[in-house]
Amino acid sequence: MIKQGRLKNDIVFEVINGLIMMLVVVVTVYPFLNIIALSFSKTTTIGLSLLPKEFTLINYTRVIENNLIWVGLQNTIIRVIVGTSLTLIVMIMFAYTLSKKDLPGRVFLTLFIVFTMFFDGGLIPRYILIKNLHLMNTMWALVLPRLIDTFALIVMRNYMMSLPDSLEESAKIDGASYFRILFSIIAPISMPIIATVILWTAVWHWNAWFDVLLYIKDYDKMVLQYVLRRIVIEGASDTMNVMMESVNEIVPAESIKAAAIIFSTIPILIVYPFLQKYFVKGIMVGSLKG
Repeated sequence: MIKQGRLKNDIVFEVINGLIMMLVVVVTVYPFLNIIALSFSKTTTIGLSLLPKEFTLINYTRVIENNLIWVGLQNTIIRVIVGTSLTLIVMIMFAYTLSKKDLPGRVFLTLFIVFTMFFDGGLIPRYILIKNLHLMNTMWALVLPRLIDTFALIVMRNYMMSLPDSLEESAKIDGASYFRILFSIIAPISMPIIATVILWTAVWHWNAWFDVLLYIKDYDKMVLQYVLRRIVIEGASDTMNVMMESVNEIVPAESIKAAAIIFSTIPILIVYPFLQKYFVKGIMVGSLKG
């Protein structure tokens, strides 16, 4: 009787859990599909439909022909590559150092890093710092402040602490230096957490726009998300007028905005599946040991 009761409870739990997950999927995916349908429509009166009304590719043509979109895409790709690479190198070395149990002041350094997760200097001091370092209107103003992600650093440190000490001991016997051990042994077997950090950092840089608003003044240095913000939220007239110009037909502004959103989302969606297989493993292992 007890076993049958447990089986019944398990079935009820699975059904309720499945319904909740289906609801989450619908709430998450439905608006995205609606935006896709709107981006292929000649009219903006499609409501909540998942199918385009009067199918057309002119919206994407207007987006692709806009030079500011391509300038923003180029700057965003440069930012993602440079920012993610530098962050990864610094954090791997920092996390490996903090994972050493015999490191002097290790507890203090760890607590100091955790402290920065909860307390921040604020927007104005950060702006003054960037200005005094003469980083205004440069790519470094977007990359250097994000050089270390505190939460990701702690997770990476915990992952490296979970690795057996015998790996390093055998390498030290063969005369390997700490740098050789880190980049030839520790880094390759830490790919799950490294891939996770790459995903976090790349997505953050891809989606960032507020720092561009603060530090960048030249249009040729704007990133894609800031251009998208000007199109969707601000409705920048200089950008929208160019994109809506057409000799043979009128292009609706809302459909162009939808096409710009999809255009800026596709690249990161393509990259995500290649790193997803490492994501769960990296998070689980990296969160176990403190």
